[in-house]
Parts: sequence; structure tokens; C-alpha cells
Amino acid sequence: MRNWCSRHPVWFMALYTLFYLSFFALLERTIQTPDLWVHCRLDDLIPFCKYAIVPYILWFPWIPFTLFYLLYKAPREDFWRLCIPLFTGMTMTLLFYAIVPNGLALRPKYVPGTDIFAQLVRMIYRSDTPMNVCPSIHVFNSVTLMLAYYRSAIFDAPRRRWMRPAAMVLCVSISLSTILLKQHSVIDVVFGLLLALVLDHAATVLQRSPVQRRVPERL
Repeated sequence: MRNWCSRHPVWFMALYTLFYLSFFALLERTIQTPDLWVHCRLDDLIPFCKYAIVPYILWFPWIPFTLFYLLYKAPREDFWRLCIPLFTGMTMTLLFYAIVPNGLALRPKYVPGTDIFAQLVRMIYRSDTPMNVCPSIHVFNSVTLMLAYYRSAIFDAPRRRWMRPAAMVLCVSISLSTILLKQHSVIDVVFGLLLALVLDHAATVLQRSPVQRRVPERL
């Protein structure tokens, strides 16, 4: 299985994407009432901001962009170094949602306005229920992607160096957007961050192990 993944990284990503979207859609349909409501006092102090929809939506293309950029521009080990914590964390999060169904009740009852920002927020609200929120996959993925930019040596090159601070800004903006749009509680953000840091450390340990070093870098 490992050899097949090494030879077919694009198919591997495609199959995982299919698995993730199917699993998430199943959870969205089956979990209507959470067992755990996520909320803290800080959530009530944070204002709703419809303009935060811009970084929130940028999360969607940023994931495939980073994966394909590393796949074709960086050593193959950099690509897999991102895939290991990224896909492991997303799977663990889905399993946690299934075991501990959770949700929030922070969204405004109505988003006024006919501008593009308000329309996009209403679209997100219609397509994404306020269930399955903790930990935040938006935050987990954003932190994991950002760490990949600072780890890979290809971003040491002067022509690519700007991508590191850009990734940092995008990561922070996306994380803040989740709470400004009332899509997530501060608690979701904290646990998404912690999960990213823990799995990144675990991936570093795995990368240094003799078993991992036997995986071919390029085929």
C-alpha cells in the first residue's frame, strides 16, 4: 500500500478527498442534535463580521494549491511530510465528531444585506450546518499548511521567501474568520491549533524513524 501511494500521489489525494467528503456528508446528515454544545464567554464578546468570509473561503483552494505545489516543486519527502499530519488529523477529527457529536448556537438569526459578502455568508450557512465543529478543521488545516511552508527548504529561495509570511497571514486570517463568522467557538480554534501542533511533532518523530527513511523520496 505504501509503495502504491508513493507511485500515485495524485490518486492518493483524490481517494482521500472522496473518503473525507463522503464521511463528512454522512455526519452532516445523521447528526442533527449534538451531545455537546460548544461555547465560552469569549465567544459572546467577539462581533460578527461578514467580511471575514473572504479568508474563510480562501481556505478551500489553499489546501490543494499547497499540496500540488509541494508535490511538483519540492522534494517528495516534503510532500509526504505534509500529508501525514494533514490527513491523519482530518480523519481523527471526523472520528471524534462521530463519537462525540458537537455543535454550536452562535450564528446570527439573519445576515442582512444584498452585497456579495452577505450572500456568501448565507450560502455557507445553508451548506454547512453548525454541527461537527470541535476541533476546527479549518484551523487545524491552516496551521498544518503554514508549518509546511516554514519547514520546506524550497521556500528559502529568494523568489519564494515571501510565501512564508503570506502563509502565516493566511493562517491567522482563516483562523480568525472562523470565529468572526460564528462558524466556530474559540474552543474549537484552540483545539484545532493544539491538534495541529501535536500531530506535526508526531510526524517529525515518524520522519526520523528508520522505517520512514526507507520510503523512496522520488519514483
